[in-house]
Amino acid sequence: MSTWCDGEMLGFDTETTGVDVTSDRIVSAALVRRCGTTTDVRTWLIDPGVEIPTAASSINGITTELVRASGARPPVALDQIAAGIAGAQHAGVPLVAYNAAYDLALLDNELARHRLPRLRERLRTGLRVIDPLLLDRALDPARETPRTLGDLCLHYAVPTAASLHTADVDVIATLDVLAGIAAAFPRLGEMSLPDLHAWQVTTYRDWAEGHNARHAEDGRLPVDPSWPLPAAPPLAAVS
Repeated sequence: MSTWCDGEMLGFDTETTGVDVTSDRIVSAALVRRCGTTTDVRTWLIDPGVEIPTAASSINGITTELVRASGARPPVALDQIAAGIAGAQHAGVPLVAYNAAYDLALLDNELARHRLPRLRERLRTGLRVIDPLLLDRALDPARETPRTLGDLCLHYAVPTAASLHTADVDVIATLDVLAGIAAAFPRLGEMSLPDLHAWQVTTYRDWAEGHNARHAEDGRLPVDPSWPLPAAPPLAAVS
């Protein structure tokens, strides 16, 4: 029986100036469309218009000098990325992203910042997303090892031909990890995409509420339980 596991998917990842989804900027992104043995990769290098911190550059290798010399303007690149996601969604192709809530919140806030239509405005229906991190955390909760993308690659025996923290490499690894999870938990493939998406929404909300309760007293900012897009209103546009 053919399932979503056998169908076309669009992987997505970003590299950024930091980890704050409301204030940090996207400096590179990748969309990887995979259908069977065919993989089509599209990448963007973006000049965010702000300095890229050394801490971020040390992880992703992207410097202020590089993006100023070769980066695209944010409105152009961001609109192309969002259009690529929306086009795939209209064609019934699910979006695959590791820690999807993070990258999608960043993208949505960037779209708002540059007065571009947000993802909800571009879609006839809601996003259909598959998040390998969410799936792994829900399906194997007793495993106490870390769950970074690199850790999941090791756990699901996914080889990485190059260093992670490059958007296109991370997307390909994410798609391969998803295949490993689907093989390890065959019941996932028996779910329809709408049912899988709805289950992830509930699972993420339960995880976020538990996380917030556990850390209510230690000063951590609460996690938005909405998934895959944040419930918070859009940011103010750039002047």
